[in-house]
This record gives sequence, C-alpha cells and structure tokens, in this order.
Amino acid sequence: MMNNQQTIAYLRTPAAIRERCDRIFKLACDRQLNYFRCDLSKLDTTADYVIEVMRENYPDLNIPFHSRWRHFEVGDPARLGELDLALAKLTPIEKAKVKFDLAIISVLLDAGAGADWQYYEQETGQVFRRSEGLAVASFRMFCQGAFSSNPEQPLQADATGLKAITIQKLAQGFQVSPENPLVGLDGRVKLLQRLGEILTQNRIFFGEENPRPGNLVDYLLKNKISTYSHLPTRPPAHLPASLVLTAVLEGLGEIWPGRVTITGVNLGDVWIHPALGGEKESDRYIPFHKLSQWLTYSLLEPLQELGVEITKLEEMTGLPEYRNGGLCLDMGLLLVAREDMLQESHLPGSEAIVEWRALTVILLDQIAAAIREKLNLNQSQLPLVKILQGGTWNAGRKIAAELRPGGVPPIQLESDGTVF
Repeated sequence: MMNNQQTIAYLRTPAAIRERCDRIFKLACDRQLNYFRCDLSKLDTTADYVIEVMRENYPDLNIPFHSRWRHFEVGDPARLGELDLALAKLTPIEKAKVKFDLAIISVLLDAGAGADWQYYEQETGQVFRRSEGLAVASFRMFCQGAFSSNPEQPLQADATGLKAITIQKLAQGFQVSPENPLVGLDGRVKLLQRLGEILTQNRIFFGEENPRPGNLVDYLLKNKISTYSHLPTRPPAHLPASLVLTAVLEGLGEIWPGRVTITGVNLGDVWIHPALGGEKESDRYIPFHKLSQWLTYSLLEPLQELGVEITKLEEMTGLPEYRNGGLCLDMGLLLVAREDMLQESHLPGSEAIVEWRALTVILLDQIAAAIREKLNLNQSQLPLVKILQGGTWNAGRKIAAELRPGGVPPIQLESDGTVF
C-alpha cells in the first residue's frame, strides 16, 4: 500500500489519470454508471469525422501541438512575430522565460468564458470569443506590461505584479461590462493573485530573486545547458513531457481553490467518484489535470526552441474538457442514461461531470488509435497532442455549432473559471 507521499506523487502522473479513468470506462461498458453509457460502434464514424476536420485545417497533416500558441495566432499569425521582434535582443534563455510567463498566465486565464463574452482587438479590428478571445486578451494585456511590476521590463509576469492584479484591472483588460459578461471573473483574479503568492513560496521552481513563472525554465534544465549562445551546435538535452507536467503540478498545485487534499496538499484537478472503491479515501480519487496538461503542452514549444528534445509524449493524456467531451456525446460514442440531465446545470465536482470527463480521456485514446490505423501512421508520427489540435477539439466545436445555436456544449456547466 502506498503512503501519503507516494499517493500524492502517483495522482500527479498521466499513468494515474489513465488508470482511474479506465476503471470508470469499464463500468460504463458494463452499464454500471448512473449517468453515461458507451457505444463503441460509433468509433469508426467519429474517427472519420475527426479526420475530415483534420484535413480541412491541415491538408498535409503537418499538425502542430495543441497548445496556447495556436490561439495566439488566431486571425493574425503575425502576432507571434510581433512578440519575437520585441524579444529580439534577449538571450535564448530569456526569450524562453518570457514565453513561459505568457503561456502560464494565459492558460490559467483560459477557463470557459461563457457564450456572451467577446473581445475586440484594437490592433486588428477583429472580434474574438471563447478560448481565442481569452488568448488574444491575455496576450495584449501581457504585452502592455499588465503582469509585471517593473516598468523597464514590461514583457514578464512576476510575483509582485500578479499579487497586485485587481478585478477592475482584469475587467478592463478583458473588456468586461454588464453588456459583455465574462464567466468566473472573480475566480480568475484570485487565481492570478494566488499564483503571485505561490511564486514567492516555491522559490526552488521560480527563483530566489524576482520570482516569476518563467524561471521554471531554469528548474527544468537544471544547468544541463550552460552556454545558451551555443545551443544550435550542442547536442539537445532530453526531457520527458511528463517531467514538465510534474514540475507544473508540484510548482503550481497550490493555486487551485477548494479541491481534495491529502495531508494538507492540494491535489488540484482531482475529483471523487463513488463507484471507485478501495481501502483509502484516495482510492476513489480521479485525477484529470486538464489545465496543467494543456499548460505542459504549451511549455514544450519554447523548450524545443531552446534545442531541448521532448521525449515520451505518448505518456500524456487527452484533455477532458467540454469540446472533446462534447464530441464524444454529439457523435453518439457516449449516451446519457437519462435525457433530463441535459437540461440541468452541473458543477465540476458532480458525479455526472466526473464520469463525463473520465470517459472522455479513454475515448480520446481510442479515437486516436482508430485515426492512426485509418491514416497508416504510428504514435510517434501522429501523437495524441497533434490529434487534439487537428483534431478532436476543433471537431467538438464544429459539431456543437451544427447541432445547437451558438455552439454551446451538450452539457451545461457551472464553471468557476478554474477548471475547463
């Protein structure tokens, strides 16, 4: 039997996500869950639908990672070029730190915006909604120095700047008004303020002087690369993707509000399902780490730009959120046990939502395997992180738009701005 520290470490691994979710999946296949059933006869048509979307978005199937960087490019690919121009005089390691700062802040601000919010980008005259709107809004706030306490270094996020964030400041940056409401605004502000506190507390991850999210770069490299100017000529460092996730979960785990804990350690995006029995309370815990995994995917690209070779991508899981989960429902891979649950609104910790998310993780693996078989590609040629981008997330959004006004998810969620 694992002790508490071993249990905490285990629940922070992708292996634990798959193991616990697979137990829920087996119960669904045996029709032993209260809210969902699985119909795997729909797997073939689902894979075909996702492939169709992939070819629409990426005709040559040269698909990038599913990460925040895709949203920064929406409507204006030059946006990232603009950032690189502003960083031109920095060393490679400093550039990576700025990109870590930006990605971490933006991902933490990414939980569902709601159907009524939009962002008008002054620089391009374009209007964006939902995740892309949140990305562009956070990108512009970051470039304006909103998260930095140092006017001479606006392109950074640091502990002092984050702790000083107010509802008024975030509302102004995100153009929130009674006519343009943003779901979970208060929760987002508290998350950023809490991040500022955590940066100061966890200096091993975020630096002794001027703690900032970007200093996680130093922690991950652990001085393996000492002369950054020679990076192109040096053999690349090897870094398993799951180690980046572990660092994210250990370094940032305490920012999440009101979740389950073991010996006072906040476990983050971990929930309880009563169908999972065991000797200990923690045997019923199901980890998802959705935002943390998406954040991990978003940190891999700046590391690759440094010449770091990312390995073992296949250990990471799909993201259990409403686009991927919605795809499974809308394609008939998942069936609700009773129709009235689609008219109700559900909290993230409710049994129905925990089931939905757990089943989504396993079904994404199965959809990915079916897609690879149809395209005659292996896991290294088409990893899950590219299928998510190509891919299931876009397919979930597309079919939602086809089936419901405004493209809302098939299940109504009560988001606090910190989960989805």
